[in-house]
Amino acid sequence: MSYRINEIFYSLQGEGRRAGEPSVFVRFSGCNLACAIATHGFNCDTEFTSGRSMTGEEILAEVQRVGGRCKWVVLTGGEPTLQLDDLLVDLLHANEFMLAIETNGSNAIPMHLDWVCVSPKGAEHTLQQLTADEVKYVRRHGQGIPKPSVKATHKLISPAFDEGSIQEETLQWCIQLTKENPEWKLSMQQHKLWKVR
Repeated sequence: MSYRINEIFYSLQGEGRRAGEPSVFVRFSGCNLACAIATHGFNCDTEFTSGRSMTGEEILAEVQRVGGRCKWVVLTGGEPTLQLDDLLVDLLHANEFMLAIETNGSNAIPMHLDWVCVSPKGAEHTLQQLTADEVKYVRRHGQGIPKPSVKATHKLISPAFDEGSIQEETLQWCIQLTKENPEWKLSMQQHKLWKVR
């Protein structure tokens, strides 16, 4: 079995409830959505179209090589659920890694992941992954508080970045949304502010 992998790198989790946690990121190639301002209110800022085929053993070896003693692996994309399966999950777990996934929720995830972040990009009725540790929505100025289908312990609003920076009106809008809806928390893409990947 092989997987199309865009990149594997070691950094800090930059957003959500796990922000600041050292993690190895495994970015899967490909996505089933095309996020753009016209359709989603923001442009996707991640390059996930290129990549190379890797076996599970090759992914494991690269995770171990770049991450050293780090025990968290973030499975991201693109959309990781287009490729992720129980074989890779079991292999990484067998080597004592904790697994987090960042998904748009359009597909159900494999069982037994340690942390699930759903960041919906489509209509709520299209979501297949309906439980998560955290649900996170990217918002621009003028977009309202979401009504999630996903049941999550933590609900997060993230201001949209425009070419590497946040517009002040977008940030203030998201701050106001969370103040008016205190069950939601503000989540910034801090890795962009820290200037790390």
